[in-house]
Amino acid sequence: MDSRTVGIVGARGHTGAELIRLVDRHPQLQLAFVSSRELDGQKVSDHIPEFSGELRYENLGHEQVGGKGADAVVLALPNGKAAELVAAIDAQAPQTVVVDLSADYRFDDSWYYGLPELTRDRYAGQKRISNPGCYATAMQLAIAPLLDRLAGPPQCFGVSGYSGAGTTPSDKNNVELLRDNLMPYALVDHLHEREVSRQLGVPVEFMPHVAPHFRGITMTVNLWLQQPAKVEEIRSLYRQRYAGEPLIRVIDEAPWVSRIAGRHGVEIGGFSVAPGGKRVVVVATLDNLLKGAATQAMQNLNLAFGFDELASIPLQDFREDAA
Repeated sequence: MDSRTVGIVGARGHTGAELIRLVDRHPQLQLAFVSSRELDGQKVSDHIPEFSGELRYENLGHEQVGGKGADAVVLALPNGKAAELVAAIDAQAPQTVVVDLSADYRFDDSWYYGLPELTRDRYAGQKRISNPGCYATAMQLAIAPLLDRLAGPPQCFGVSGYSGAGTTPSDKNNVELLRDNLMPYALVDHLHEREVSRQLGVPVEFMPHVAPHFRGITMTVNLWLQQPAKVEEIRSLYRQRYAGEPLIRVIDEAPWVSRIAGRHGVEIGGFSVAPGGKRVVVVATLDNLLKGAATQAMQNLNLAFGFDELASIPLQDFREDAA
């Protein structure tokens, strides 16, 4: 069986841990290295008990990452940290597949923007893959089926669990500050607002909030249509658009974030049409650490290597719920 090696940089974070789990269970991928300055020398299994190997975290410099010779490197770093690493890989191992989870290359046309359910047909063997943002994934999947019917900018009200703020301490992941609270932030010109507007080719308005739960995103999207439509027609459009996508489930009721946490797919539902038929509201939920990050990175790795796109991605619970 054809197999490949993968290294992860930024492995201490929440997403890095989820990636380790996904790679570890993959039948054709092996972890070549996991780099974390803070966990240098510690066994991966001490932090992720289900990890099956003896691998230890390493504190690798940029040139060391490029010199490892892994078939793929996933960068799970904060925004603004990828460029020097990518330059080192470009110089030492240009054939290495790089999947960047930050926003650093989402506006670079030379990189493949990897939201497979919407951009799969644009993949043409690119070695540089930019993983979409978690909010951006939810917004695009919620808007795309109605994109050619829009009469104006979609308005997107997003609420994320505090794991989306990363592990570096801040107000947005301070459990005491978030207790009994909903914290709005970056209410105009958010990075994901620009990302989605660019990808969909229409202006999008986005208002993010962080909530006291740990993981999961709720995205409520208000859409104005050029022509009136009935709720049955809208729901049918979404079902048709995503009929062949195992990671997207279209449901009648509004999805709950508590039901998507820890799962690898997306739920879209709550379809509502206002009197007059031109205003539609749609709700999407996903786990920001999984389909919003690690699961999508795994889809992109599988795509790059020609493997089954869903290899290593657990779907049993998701499919059973749909039955």
